[in-house]
Amino acid sequence: MSAFLNAPSPLTRFDGILLVDKPVGPTSHDIVHKVRKTFRFEKVGHGGTLDPNATGLLIVLIGKGTKLSDQLMGGDKAYTGVLRLGRTTSSQDCDGVTLEEKPWEHVTREQMEEQMALLTGDIFQTPPMVSAIKVEGVPLYKLARKGQEIERKPRFVHVFRFAITEWATPLVTIDVRCTKGTYVRTLAHDVGQALGCGACLDALRRTQSGSFDVKDALAFDDLLKLTTDQLADRVIPYSRVAGKSL
Repeated sequence: MSAFLNAPSPLTRFDGILLVDKPVGPTSHDIVHKVRKTFRFEKVGHGGTLDPNATGLLIVLIGKGTKLSDQLMGGDKAYTGVLRLGRTTSSQDCDGVTLEEKPWEHVTREQMEEQMALLTGDIFQTPPMVSAIKVEGVPLYKLARKGQEIERKPRFVHVFRFAITEWATPLVTIDVRCTKGTYVRTLAHDVGQALGCGACLDALRRTQSGSFDVKDALAFDDLLKLTTDQLADRVIPYSRVAGKSL
């Protein structure tokens, strides 16, 4: 009898993941909260955060799908972005306070590609102060808001691809594929420092996470318009994801 009582509850049609195309503005937590509230789910999470000003693929976990968090966060990521030469900010992206502006007109595509090549492969990357990484339980961005800056330990990451897809300086469109934990805005910042003119990330869109692609995602506003049955049809079942090679 006790074994029967301890048996796991069966999976429902809502236990799994949703592929959401996140818009600019809301945080990943905002998306999760809205899905939970709108469809009255008890458990909702996500498989890897996106900054508020970033768009693209956000994997939303529902019900027992929340158990897949570590598996999904561990997948490689792909992004497209726009880097702005000549501006350095406190957050390394366009939302931060401008720290310095320098001439950028002398920078050539070849010079930039040389520096990007040095940031491809196995690298150590120092996370930005404006990030969710915790030090002694406190997120770095909270310390940054108080004007504090503390030493951060460099992280070992791998950048598979860091390439220019459009050259329209001071804006440069880039394509990045990397391991989890890589900050694309830090790649932009570090390239700018190496070039001597500074740089920040103006826009970022996540196109892939593991084996999942944003082309299969539903725009967030459209998702909220679905009926419960329509939403169930969009859920990728737990059993399919759990056995999926990421």
